[in-house]
Amino acid sequence: MLSWALIFLIVGIVAGVLGLSGIAGAATQIAWILFVVGLILAIVFFLMGRRPPV
Repeated sequence: MLSWALIFLIVGIVAGVLGLSGIAGAATQIAWILFVVGLILAIVFFLMGRRPPV
């Protein structure tokens, strides 16, 4: 998930440099959403892995 966020961030930066504002904005928003979702999932899985087995 974080790798997809990184890919969309790179696409957004490249599109911004080339002046494609619509594509850059969309790619940046997708990258931000994927980064936040990936970070939340990483925290949840980290906390769930520390519980003792039932």
